[in-house]
Amino acid sequence: MVAAALALIVANSPLSGIYFGTLHSYVLGLSIGHWVNDGLMAVFFLLVGLEIKREMLDGQLSTWSRRILPGVAAAGGMMVPALIYVAFNSSDPETIRGWAIPAATDIAFALGVLSLLGSRVPTSLKIFLTALAIIDDLGAVIIIALFYTADLSMPALGAAALILAALIALNRFGVQTLWPYLILGLGLWGAVLLSGVHATLAGVALALTIPLRPAPGKPDDMHSPLHRLEHGIHGWVAYLIVPVFGFANAGVSFAGMDASILTGSIPLGIALGLFLGKMVGVFGTAWLTVRLGFADMPAGANTAQLFGVSLLCGIGFTMSLFIGALAFPASPELGDAVKVGVFAGSLLSATAGALLLRLVSRKADGPAHRYAKADRNAA
Repeated sequence: MVAAALALIVANSPLSGIYFGTLHSYVLGLSIGHWVNDGLMAVFFLLVGLEIKREMLDGQLSTWSRRILPGVAAAGGMMVPALIYVAFNSSDPETIRGWAIPAATDIAFALGVLSLLGSRVPTSLKIFLTALAIIDDLGAVIIIALFYTADLSMPALGAAALILAALIALNRFGVQTLWPYLILGLGLWGAVLLSGVHATLAGVALALTIPLRPAPGKPDDMHSPLHRLEHGIHGWVAYLIVPVFGFANAGVSFAGMDASILTGSIPLGIALGLFLGKMVGVFGTAWLTVRLGFADMPAGANTAQLFGVSLLCGIGFTMSLFIGALAFPASPELGDAVKVGVFAGSLLSATAGALLLRLVSRKADGPAHRYAKADRNAA
């Protein structure tokens, strides 16, 4: 968020010409902006893919009983925001392409806000939010693959398929050394970039071929190739790639803008989709699933806290900006409208979620534990 704020300052300062000019300057056939969005973000999606595989095979999503509540909540949290956006943009065939923008949740920012509340929030809610965001990321990957793919180049796609087959063979033959996977992964990225499929999906495909040695309770087990790679790139993604992406994509020049931009169909659809859509979609489906007895409420949590976490799911930021760049690659004006909507919706969600969780956690910590008791009595 600091990088995004810095981008806004620079984009509206005398340095704006240098800022936008640099992003559009070309190096080795791609603009700096493309190197960030297609290159660096492939590493981001590599980490996302590693987290998805680890959680599905050896983590909080390793059994169907653990997948039900976050899975249903993630599905609701993607569908309702998309429907809200469509309601505002259904009459415009150009802007409707952004329907998936408010469907995303930024796991890092959401968990960051939740962590500020410390031990007052049950650990089970943090696990629930993490699992939900992982499934949300998986949904975003599928959406990008299906709906934001350009014209396909069959020779490049064939080359990508051959490289992917080689990666799968390495996994099947039990190769535990990482460097063969990474070398082939670089070739896979190049082939996917030329194929018309978005290059970042190469990172996810590579992640799914990295061998995982099950190690329950040992997230940093260095004997597992997947754990080693995840541990090795996590810091680079968190402290370099995400801030660089935020700085490169969050810059909006307010020159010539007025308050009416906030009422445009794109900003309004995104902001309300993130704030109201996530709230209704995540909380509504999760509450109904628990109420019908298909899943249990996260241990030690109450309905008010679940509602607060649902609000935090409206922090879209990184993934929403990324999908926005895919939806409107050739329109700076629509791109700026996307950024305004993402900032507004994410800020509202973060503020409301944090304040509510702080308030209800204080009340829940009282001697009567009123919220928790009310939930148990209702059950």
